[in-house]
Amino acid sequence: MLAFLFVSAIYLYAFPQANVIYAIVVLLHAGIGLLTSVYLVIFFFRILRGASIQARIGWLLVAISAVLGLILVKTGTSRPEWKLVYLHIAGAIAGSAILFAEWAGRKGWLAPGFAKAALRYAVCLLALVGLGAAAWYSRNSRWLNHARIENPADPPASMNDEGDGPQGDFFPSSAQVYGRQKIPSKFFMESDSCQRCHADIYKQWQSSAHHFSSFNNQWYRKSIEYMQDRVGTKPSKWCGGCHDPAVLYSGLMDTPIKQIVHRPESQAGLGCMMCHSIANVKSTMGQGDFYLEYPKLHELAASKNPVVRSLHDFLVKLNPEPHRRVFLKPFMRDQTPEFCSSCHKVHLDVPVNHYRWIRGFNEYDNWQASGVSGQGARSFYYPPRSQQCADCHMPMTHSNDFGNVSGFVHSHRFPGANTAVPTANEDADQLKLTESFLKSGILSVDIFALSPEAEQAKAMATPQSDIQTTFAVGEEAESKIASATTEASPITAPLDRVQPVLRRGDTVRVDVVVRTKKVGHFFPGGTVDAYDTWLELKATDDKNQVVFWSGMAEDGGKGPVEKGAHFYRSLQIDEHGNPINKRNAWSTRAVVYVRLIPPGAADTVHYRMHIPESAGNKITLHARLCYRKFAWWNTQFAFAGAADTNQPKSEVVPGYDDNKYVFTGSLKGVSAKKEAIPDVPTITVAENEVALNVVARKAPVLQPKVDLRGEDWQRWNDYGIGLLLQGDLKSAEVAFQKVTEIDPKNPDGWVNIGRAAVQEGDMDRARTVLETALALKPDLARAHYFYARVLRSDGNYDGAADHLRSVLAQYPRDRVAQNDLGRILFLQRKFGDAIKTLNAVLAIDPEDLQAHYNLMLCYRGVGDEKQASEHQQRYLRFKADESSQTITGPYRQLHPEDNNERQSIHEHVSVPLPAKAVLHENHVGTAAPGRPAERSSANVIPSTTARNSH
Repeated sequence: MLAFLFVSAIYLYAFPQANVIYAIVVLLHAGIGLLTSVYLVIFFFRILRGASIQARIGWLLVAISAVLGLILVKTGTSRPEWKLVYLHIAGAIAGSAILFAEWAGRKGWLAPGFAKAALRYAVCLLALVGLGAAAWYSRNSRWLNHARIENPADPPASMNDEGDGPQGDFFPSSAQVYGRQKIPSKFFMESDSCQRCHADIYKQWQSSAHHFSSFNNQWYRKSIEYMQDRVGTKPSKWCGGCHDPAVLYSGLMDTPIKQIVHRPESQAGLGCMMCHSIANVKSTMGQGDFYLEYPKLHELAASKNPVVRSLHDFLVKLNPEPHRRVFLKPFMRDQTPEFCSSCHKVHLDVPVNHYRWIRGFNEYDNWQASGVSGQGARSFYYPPRSQQCADCHMPMTHSNDFGNVSGFVHSHRFPGANTAVPTANEDADQLKLTESFLKSGILSVDIFALSPEAEQAKAMATPQSDIQTTFAVGEEAESKIASATTEASPITAPLDRVQPVLRRGDTVRVDVVVRTKKVGHFFPGGTVDAYDTWLELKATDDKNQVVFWSGMAEDGGKGPVEKGAHFYRSLQIDEHGNPINKRNAWSTRAVVYVRLIPPGAADTVHYRMHIPESAGNKITLHARLCYRKFAWWNTQFAFAGAADTNQPKSEVVPGYDDNKYVFTGSLKGVSAKKEAIPDVPTITVAENEVALNVVARKAPVLQPKVDLRGEDWQRWNDYGIGLLLQGDLKSAEVAFQKVTEIDPKNPDGWVNIGRAAVQEGDMDRARTVLETALALKPDLARAHYFYARVLRSDGNYDGAADHLRSVLAQYPRDRVAQNDLGRILFLQRKFGDAIKTLNAVLAIDPEDLQAHYNLMLCYRGVGDEKQASEHQQRYLRFKADESSQTITGPYRQLHPEDNNERQSIHEHVSVPLPAKAVLHENHVGTAAPGRPAERSSANVIPSTTARNSH
C-alpha cells in the first residue's frame, strides 16, 4: 500500500490532468490512504516494538503524514490548506526515505558501519528530495509557460485569413474552438453550477455588465437586430464571438435574433464558462482572437444527478488542481491585459463593413504604450507602480469562496462605466458601485486660467492618424500635432489663487483643464461613438441669474445635450454623411473628429464668456465632467426607435442609412425590468468651482497675473499638456516654463518644453532644455527619447541611436522608440539590424503601421522582394483611406458645431439665454425662450420625446 501511495502521489502531484484516469487515481489514493491509516492505528505499536530507532522515526513521520492526509480528505486541498498539503508531502517523503534506507540496509546495501549507514540515509533522502523537485518542476515550470500569449510574426493579410476563415461557423469573429466543433449552448448557460463553490463570485457576476452582454441588454440587442436587418446574420457573428457565446458557438446565430431573442440562450450573457474556457489567446489583435476548449468532464459538474454532482464536487475539493488548470490558465493572471485584449480591442474589415480595415475601439494598445502599464517611455505621468486591467476593474473584495486568497477574491462585478444596464435592470447596488467608481477621483476638472478676449489661436483641423481608426491614437504611435499660428496670450492663473475681477461688458476666455488621473486607457473608453461625455461650464451670479452655460442638457438634464458642447467621443459618419449613432460602426466611412484623453494626460478646454451689464457683484463658475452611457439619442432608438413611415424609405445597403427615425416604436418585450425607456443618469465624474467678483465697466482693465506655488506645479503642467496636445505650442511652452520657475530641479518642466520645441521644429531650444533635464536626471528615458529626435534632425544618427538604446534599456516594449531606432538603422543602411528591431515592434503589435512600412523598405534594401511585398500588403491594409475625408465636407457645412469641435484649437460659447435666466437645481435645465443674450455656436433643440433625427 505504501508503494502505491508513493507512486500515485508522484503522479498526482507532477501531472495534474482533468481526465477520468486522474480522477480515479485521486479516489484510489484517498481510499488506500484511508486503509493504510486504519492499518497503522491497529498495528502501529506492534510495528514500533521491534523496529530500530531510525525505523520508528520513519513510521512516526508516515503516521503524521497519514493524519494530515485524513484531515485533508475532510477539508480539501484548496489554497488555505496548502501548508497542510506540503507538510503531508514532506512527512511522507522523509518517512519513506528513512524506511527505504532501513530496508536497504537490512538487504546489505552500504552496511554495516555508522559512516555507510549515514551515507545510505543521506542518499535515500536526497534521491527522494530530487524526485520531489523534479515533480515540482513538472507540475509548475511547464505549466506556467503553457499557452503564453505571443503575437504571430505577421498579421493576416486580410480578414479572410483570421479565425476559421469565410467557411468557418463563427467567422468573421476570429474565435475558434479546438477541433472546429460547435459547443452545446447549455455549456455557457450553467454558471449556477459554479455557485456551489463560488457563491460570492456568482452573486457579483449576476449584476455585472458581462452577464448582460447579450440580448438581455436592450442597447446591444437593438444594435444586432438593426445590423441583421441591414446586412444579414453572418456579419453579426463579428459581435457574437465576445457577446453571445451561447448563441454563436452552438450555431444559433445563423437564425435572425428577432426570432429567438427570448430563448434562454439569447438571455444568457457572458457566463463563467466563456472567459474561463478560453484555452489559448492567439494574439493581442483582439476580435475574439482565441481558442475555446470544451472541458471533457463538464457534464459531471453540471449534472442534474445529485450523486454525480456530489462526486464531482468532492473530487474538486479533494484535489482542485485539474479544475484550476481547466478554468484558470496562467495567462489569465500573468498576462491579464493581453487576455482582456482578445475582446476589448476590435477591427472591422470587408466581411463586416463591406469597405476596408478600420480600427474600432481599442483599450489595450493605449494602455500598453502608457506610463500606467510601465511599458511606455514617453508618458507625462507615471503611477507609483504599474497597473493592469484587474487592478481597477476586478478589485480585491472579501470572500470565503473556495479559491480565495487570504479571504479575498477578485470582484466579478467588473466595476466600470456602464450605468445604463443597472438602470434598466433597476439594480441599485450595481448602479451605486458604478457611480462610486466613476466618482473615485479617476479624473479631475480645474477651472484654471482667464485671459482677455483675443484672436483665437488657429491650427489645422484635428489631425487624422495614418492608421485607419475610429478610435484615438495616443502614445502607441508618433503623434502628429498641428501647430498653432499665433503667439501665447497672457493669462491670469490659477483662478482660485489669484481671484481676478470681471468687468461688466467684457468678454473673456476661461480655460478649464480636464486630466486623467487613475485611468489606464483613453477616457472615455469602449464604443466611444455611443456615449454622451461632455464638459459643462455654467456661470451664475449672486442674483441667481445664469449668465453663461455651455454643455446644457434639455429636459432637466434627461434630454439631449446641446450641440455646441465640448464632447469626448468619436463622431463618425456613413457614406451619405449620416452620423453613426445606432451603434452601427460597420457603416462608418469617415471620422469627423475623435476627442479622447490619453492616460496620464490632459485636455485644455476654452470658453468665450461675455459678462452682461445685468450681472450681479459675484459670478460663480461651475465646471463638471458629465458622463452618460448611453447617448440620449441611442437610448431612445434602442428602446423605441422605428423608421418614420411618413418619410421615403432608404435602400437596404451596408454603407448608409438615409431613413429618418422616430421614437414611437412598441416597448413590448424590451430587455429591461420595465417596458419603458429608462432615464439613464448623467454622472458627474469630476467638478470644480471658482467664484469671482464683478466690477463696473469703467473699472481698470484686467491685468494678467500668476501665482506660482510649489503645490501647483502639476496644475501648470496639466494646463501645458492640454495645450500641447491641441497644438498650441507657444502657450504650452509658457505653461511648462512656469513649472521650471516653481522648481528648477524638476526635470518634467524642462522635458515638456523640449517636447513642444521638438514639435515646433526649434531644435536649438529643444537641445538646451533637454540637456538641462538630463543633467538633473541622467537616466530619464523620456528626455533621452526627445534628445534623440534632436540629434536625428542634426543627422547625428549614431548619437540618436545611442540615446534610443538608453530608452529601450529601461522600456524595451516602447513601440515608438523601437520604430525610431529601426528607422535610424535603415537610414544608416544597417538593414539587418533594422529588420531585427522592427520585428520586435511587431512582436508587441503586429498591426503597427510604421513598422510594416519600414520593413517594406528594409527588405527592398536587401533585395528580398517577397518579404517586402508581404509588408507592403499589410501596410496598405492598415493605412488610412485619406480620400474618405471628402465625405465630411458637406456634413461639416450642415453641422457648424461639429466642425468647430473638429478644430484642434477652438472655443465654446453659451447657449442662448434669456435676459434673466434663473438657476435650476442640479446644474441642468431647459433653455428658456427669448432673444439670445450673447453669441452662440449652437441653437437649443426643442425638447420632445419623439424627435425626427439621425
